[in-house]
Amino acid sequence: MFKERLLIGQYFAADSPIHRLNARVKILAALIYMIALFIVDDWWGWGFLTALAILVTGVSRIPLKALWRGLKIIVVFCLITVALNLLIYPGEEIFRWGVLSISREGLVYGLAMGLRLLLLVLFASLLTLTTTPIALTDALEQLLGPLRRIRVPAHEIAMMMSIALRFIPTILEEFERIVLAQRARGAVVSRGSILKRAKAFIPMLIPLFISAFRRAEELAAAMEARCYRGGEGRSKWRVTPWRIRDTLVLMAFLLLFAGAIVYRTI
Repeated sequence: MFKERLLIGQYFAADSPIHRLNARVKILAALIYMIALFIVDDWWGWGFLTALAILVTGVSRIPLKALWRGLKIIVVFCLITVALNLLIYPGEEIFRWGVLSISREGLVYGLAMGLRLLLLVLFASLLTLTTTPIALTDALEQLLGPLRRIRVPAHEIAMMMSIALRFIPTILEEFERIVLAQRARGAVVSRGSILKRAKAFIPMLIPLFISAFRRAEELAAAMEARCYRGGEGRSKWRVTPWRIRDTLVLMAFLLLFAGAIVYRTI
């Protein structure tokens, strides 16, 4: 239930061109796309980026039903963002009801921020949905590799980020089990006002934290038992080759980045 509502951190196995891309290309492409979202400042640019996100989603062969199930909560946050900007952003007034007023600039800015947030989460979700945690870890380590010259622990940073992404669905599954156990004992967690629901969930945080710390200790013990000592001297069992298609995709997103900068300046 809770796991299905979160896309980031999950992997969907499929045979698509996006799945077959090198993980380093997907990470760099996602970063370039997210930066371009905030460089572009008009609806033509946002429309192009929306069309690109729809194209990538279709090519990735992720079921639209699963995507919508995971994005519903993000849509709610986007609507809240739009509503807040409608009420607090100053500008030319187009509607008033009592003390509440809506400005034209607030409407445009709110819709823009809501669209940016939605596309940001969608592209980040596509990255994890089409990349296995192991490939993501290796790609992050390779991208951070040049920073080792200034004593940045690239392997450890990549490992921590991968473990954090991997444990998001696990913690949600544990939370769902706790909720079901509380319901079996007669607890009411899905009825009443938002405040009452929040209060009903607070007692469940203690067993959730205990479970998370227990899993962390088990993971640390397993890594110790396998003589894990960081990335020094470790070899790679599976090496992802860099192909021509990876170069072409990366060049396309670099052109997108350059085009966004030029489009902003003209």
